[in-house]
Amino acid sequence: MSQMRPVQVIAVSGGKGGVGKSNIAVNLSIALAELRRRVVLLDADLGLANVDVLLGIKATHTLADVLAGTHSLRDVLVTGPAGLKIVPASSGVQRMAELSSSEHAGLINAFNELSDQVDVLVIDTAAGISDTVVSFVRAANEVIVVVCDEPSSITDAYALIKLLNKEYGMQRFRVVANMTRTPQEGLSMFNKLNGVCERFLDVTLQFVGQVPFDEMVRKSVQKQKAILEFAPTSKAAQALRQIAQQVDQWPLPNSPTGRLEFFVERLLQAANSRY
Repeated sequence: MSQMRPVQVIAVSGGKGGVGKSNIAVNLSIALAELRRRVVLLDADLGLANVDVLLGIKATHTLADVLAGTHSLRDVLVTGPAGLKIVPASSGVQRMAELSSSEHAGLINAFNELSDQVDVLVIDTAAGISDTVVSFVRAANEVIVVVCDEPSSITDAYALIKLLNKEYGMQRFRVVANMTRTPQEGLSMFNKLNGVCERFLDVTLQFVGQVPFDEMVRKSVQKQKAILEFAPTSKAAQALRQIAQQVDQWPLPNSPTGRLEFFVERLLQAANSRY
């Protein structure tokens, strides 16, 4: 049997709401799909699912139906722009913490079923640093922290990184600056965050790039279309494609760490350890 190819699992988080995290997650996923990667986007904002809203997609089934055993993961996948596949959110990781061992196995098999058909799994986490967010971020092998130029954005991003570093020993984070007004602004936000992290934590931060403030983004959200589709030549869309090209070069995890079943195992362990 041929060795299964590891799956790149990327969590997009931000520490707070309003930084444009879901927009980055959605468009980064589409940009990677445009690079001919097989991408699955998991909407992990379990209370306030918004990927379907951003893309104007109606989901008839969600992860909850997979847990209930009424549908397979393939049944609930919705196809988005550029062939991107989306797993719509179900409400409540609380439910995940109460799964029986056969349900555990079922969910792991559900993701495992997909693993030969996916290169990248992007997880759009909820805002904040709740247990749920931490579970999803810990289950990924790459973490993108999105920051913007609001005083609380850097503070909240630092709080998330500190928690993941101190409590769970996570040491490497990637940073994307969003809605920047000048080319210098993104780097200066990164330097600010990096400065605090270097002083107080044992972490490595890498600046992935920035997405400039672009009026077209707001219009695309109103039209329920991804900026890459709505205004493909806009400044924001071009910047997102550049970021995707970088992400595409990131080293793949060593198997089995990057396999989807590991992702689900980690997720379930994290959920269960809390109850």
